[in-house]
Formats: sequence, structure tokens, C-alpha cells
Amino acid sequence: MSRSSFITVCMSLLAAMAQLGAAPRALAQITDRTIEQIKTESLLRAERGAYPLGGLDLQDVRDALSRISTRDPDEWAGAWSAVADRYASAARAESDPARAASAWKRAWRLYYFAQWPAPTSGGKQRAYQRAIDAYLQSTRALDPPLEVVRIPFEGGQIVGYLRLPREARKPVPLIFAFSGLDSRKETVAESYGQILAHGVGIFVLDGPGTGQAPIKVSPSAERMFSAALDYLQTRPQIDTTRIIASGVSFGGYWATKLAIVERARLLGSVAQSPPVHTTFSAEFIQTKLGTPEYLFDYLPATVAVYDGVNSLESLLRIAPRMSLQTQGLLDKPTAPMLVLGGAHDTQVPLDDLKLLMSSGDRPKEFWINPSGGHLGREASGWTDPVIFARIIIPWELRLLEQSGWKAP
Repeated sequence: MSRSSFITVCMSLLAAMAQLGAAPRALAQITDRTIEQIKTESLLRAERGAYPLGGLDLQDVRDALSRISTRDPDEWAGAWSAVADRYASAARAESDPARAASAWKRAWRLYYFAQWPAPTSGGKQRAYQRAIDAYLQSTRALDPPLEVVRIPFEGGQIVGYLRLPREARKPVPLIFAFSGLDSRKETVAESYGQILAHGVGIFVLDGPGTGQAPIKVSPSAERMFSAALDYLQTRPQIDTTRIIASGVSFGGYWATKLAIVERARLLGSVAQSPPVHTTFSAEFIQTKLGTPEYLFDYLPATVAVYDGVNSLESLLRIAPRMSLQTQGLLDKPTAPMLVLGGAHDTQVPLDDLKLLMSSGDRPKEFWINPSGGHLGREASGWTDPVIFARIIIPWELRLLEQSGWKAP
């Protein structure tokens, strides 16, 4: 990748930050879409493959939405699950492993969206379990295979997915990746599967408070990732001197924190739109909860991931404790980092990326899309898969090569 790919778009960044600073500081009224607005926006995003409907068939989307008339979470879950059930039934009846895997994958994507953005009701919880089951069914024919790893942790377990290149003659580098607020380890595994062809393994987890994670978000929840790193040290197939952390959105927060507190065990870290400080302020939280960039239910999804939070009031009280600046970490030494973002991100302010620019003990590399929103993505062009393929994975491979590793 050319050096220019990583030049921070300083003028765009500073201009956007100036606009942000000039905006009225009165707390925004928290609003959300009506069900008809959700249905309209969902169709628009499905037509262009935009998050969170990427990978869904447009006719399946139309079918599911035709079954929904209210914002009741169980009605939402039931409608999408009904469409998913058809593919699950077809998969069970299919004798060809490849066609069965394809049907299971379609079922998984629909069950996943049935529980989106978080399994906050009985119907959504059932949809989430079906999503996990369908995903694991879809991976049975994967080559190299997927291993479900269960690590004992604080009376529970950390559940992760490990995939290593087949027939590696020596220990392999590893991407240690984790999900964000409403993504899951299954979606992260899909994004990173392409790096296996380069001789690099992946290990993916749900972030604290999401999916099958054993603990919720708190200022000390990075201990879950540290425990996972302890486990990875025991696997002889892994080159433990070449582990790169990677996280998107809230996962980017943990990727940033681990680059500091686990820098001795990480070769580097990738943080995509990482919350750092301002994101956790009460003022900004109340502003961002009404952003149309998020499809719907930002508040319920956010409340669900925090330990000790069950309302907006408790969220505003507890979230500021997550600030890496408040925790006194930003000026400490860090592992090498790639930080990505968008100049029009309404969920993580550019103030946070600027703070990372000016902190720590070493230069960091930044990729800022001047036309991008959250994660640097756009409606077309710079989509999630494109950013992974053209920016994130090439940076990781380059870092590995700089460490002396050679691709097989």
C-alpha cells in the first residue's frame, strides 16, 4: 500500500472538528425512527448493501418487513426469523454440503438481523441463539476449519472462534479481533476470513456486554481480553510474538486500550472509530443517541452492554468512567497502531481521534475518510468489506513483514 493511503486528511479533519466545536452545545432531544421510517430506511440500505443489512437478499428483506407493523421487538424478531426458518429447513434437507452451507449462511444473516441491535427481548434472545446455531452449521465445510474455543473465566467462559492456516510448517501470526456494540464475533470472523489465505490466523471474540461475552462493559473489562491472550500463549501453532489486536467501534476502544495495557504482548493494534474520551461524556451521549446514522434503538443497545446500567440516567452517570483520558492511560507507551475513522462520524467524534493523534510515545498511522461516517464507511465505495480489504488487512500484513515475518 502506498504511503499516501495513510496520509491523514488534516484539512478535512480540522474543518470538521471546527464545525463540531461551533455547534450549539445544548443537549439534543433523543428521537428514534418510527416503524415505517425503519422499514423505509432498511430497504434503502439493503438496496446498496449498507450496514447493518449487508449480505441480505433484497427480496428476503422485503418479505420480512411486510410482516412487521409495530416496533415491538418480538414482532421484529419473529418476522425475520420466519424468513430465516425457510433457509434453515432447506439446509437441513440438503444433501450437498456446499449448498447446505450456503443456505445456513443465509439463515444466519437473517437470524442475526432478527436480534439486531441487541437481544433485548425473549424473541430476540431466541433469534440470537438460532443465529449462533446457523452460523456454526454454515462453517462445518470451511477449509481451514473453525474451532470453537471455550476459556474458563470468572466462573463462566470466554467463547471464541479460532481459524489457523492449514498445513502451516511453523507457528503463524494471529489477528485477535473483537466486535463492537451491535456486531458479533460471527460477523468479525466473516470480515477477517480473507486473511487466512496470506498465512495469518484469526481468533475472534464478542466484546464485553455483547453476544456470548461473560462480562459487561466496565473500566476493568479488558481483563477478559488479557485472559484470552493468556490462553493464546498456550497454543503452539500461534506465533505469540506476532499477535495484532483489531476492533471496530466499541471494539476499537478495547483495541486502543489493549495497545497500551498489553503492548508487551501485541505486535500492533487496529482501532476503527475508537471511542476514547468525548464519546463517553454525558453531553455527547445525549447528542448521539438521536443520530439517523444508526438504524434504530441506539439507546437500548448501549444500555444493554454496560455493567450496572439500566436507564439513560445511569448510563450518563457511569459511561464517563470509561474515558481513557480519565483513566490516565493516553500518555503511556503504546504498541504500533492504525486508527481509522470518518470525518462525518456521528457516533464517535473526531475529537477522540485527534486526542489519539497527540498522545502516546510513538507515531500512529491514521486513515480518515473525509466523506465517511462511522468506521469511515460510505453508502457506496468505502463499504466495510472494501475498508477491510484495501486498508486494514494490507496494514497488518505490512506490519508483520516489518517484524521479519514472510508470507508462505
